[in-house]
Amino acid sequence: MHQAGVTVGELATGVEVDPKTVERWLQNGRVPHKRHRQRVASLLESDEIFLWPQLLDDEQVHATSKAELMGFYPNRGAVPADLWRRLVDGATERVEILVYAGLFLVDSHPDLPAKLVERAADGLKVRLLYGDPDSATVAWRGDEEGIGANLAARIRLSLTYMQPVLGIPGVEVRQHDSVLYNSIYRFDDQMLVNTHVVGSPAPQNPVLHIRKLADGQLFEHYLKSFDRVWDAAQALDADSLAQPF
Repeated sequence: MHQAGVTVGELATGVEVDPKTVERWLQNGRVPHKRHRQRVASLLESDEIFLWPQLLDDEQVHATSKAELMGFYPNRGAVPADLWRRLVDGATERVEILVYAGLFLVDSHPDLPAKLVERAADGLKVRLLYGDPDSATVAWRGDEEGIGANLAARIRLSLTYMQPVLGIPGVEVRQHDSVLYNSIYRFDDQMLVNTHVVGSPAPQNPVLHIRKLADGQLFEHYLKSFDRVWDAAQALDADSLAQPF
């Protein structure tokens, strides 16, 4: 609360509880009900586990988090093509993608840019994160995967294909220079997480299929990592893409 600059009274007002309730949370170490925890975490711009680490010992939370894992695939090629199609076609609220290049996605779904533009007009919110092809991180990852400058070239090709979404209301595109431990593909309340293994290109690495469940931690854990990269990334618009790479 001190770091966020929020007083007991302000927090109580924001969560819609009595200030004495907030004081009991602080003085007695009580864990608020979930609906209150979510609002407190939002107001303090933090997460529930950081504020109440004892939640990690909650058996119900453990069980729910396990239930969030819908499937496991030994490599990206093992993910059924119809699963990708269902997720891409079924998203109506949010699409959030964190990759270096993600070229396979637009290669296998050439209508993806048009679909995102069409659905954004109906309220779909889209956040796309691509690697900065000129960054030292991308150069390092290309060398580490044994493909050198081809990774940067693949990023540039992906951005060229995705150019129709730039400047569309509801669609945001950014470039990052983060070291990725996972690529994330979020479609509404489902997510595919492509893990990254040192020395192995993304297509050869395992993929987790995760769904969002109330009280679960797994989906939110990966979503928070997406948000961290997003916050540090640089916006990309049509004008900047039009400039020579």
